[in-house]
Amino acid sequence: MKPELLVGVVDSGHAPHQAALVHAARAFRLDGETLREEPAQADRLGHGTAVVEALALQPGVVRGCVAQVFAERWQTSPLQVAAAVHWLVEQGVALINLSLGLRHDRPLLREACERALAAGVVLCAASPAQGEAVYPASYPGVLRISGDARCAPGQWSWLGSAQADFGAPVSAGGLAGASLACANFSGQIARYLHAHPGSDRAALLDHLRGGAAFVGPERRGRPA
Repeated sequence: MKPELLVGVVDSGHAPHQAALVHAARAFRLDGETLREEPAQADRLGHGTAVVEALALQPGVVRGCVAQVFAERWQTSPLQVAAAVHWLVEQGVALINLSLGLRHDRPLLREACERALAAGVVLCAASPAQGEAVYPASYPGVLRISGDARCAPGQWSWLGSAQADFGAPVSAGGLAGASLACANFSGQIARYLHAHPGSDRAALLDHLRGGAAFVGPERRGRPA
């Protein structure tokens, strides 16, 4: 029997009914300028719940480690996200899903992502289809994921564009956008990693490129 694979989730938490899907959970919040690590609370925003649903976790096969960086509001900081990434690496996750994007590059966040990548952890982060770069998606080695309306459930695209590396279905759990596309894509990676324990980054990328349902960005308004 293959060992259980752990997937890191940096988001707003998870719902109580998803407890069996979660191996560990922790909250990271700012109290003034002080970072506090506390027991995670139930998801109040619903986004983390939708992300966990999109990952299609399964007890005994793939479970989540949930780092809560959003609470009552859609506001977090590089410090919180960096602390979450460090904690998830310590939990032994194989993959971290970051369905979020921060506008500013910060050394502590960059260093946290570099540490995770050096440990062999796959990082997937949401990237908008257009507009300014966001972090951590823009860090070297992080897989940049955007929504692709061409993709049906279970499909993904190899975009290779200035904005994103891969695309995936844009909705899950009643929500939509690049953040949910990122979670859908991370779910595909998690299933591959569980089926192929010990697989390296090169083999994973070969699988993702070779299994893409579409190659290149969507060409709207042009003949097929």
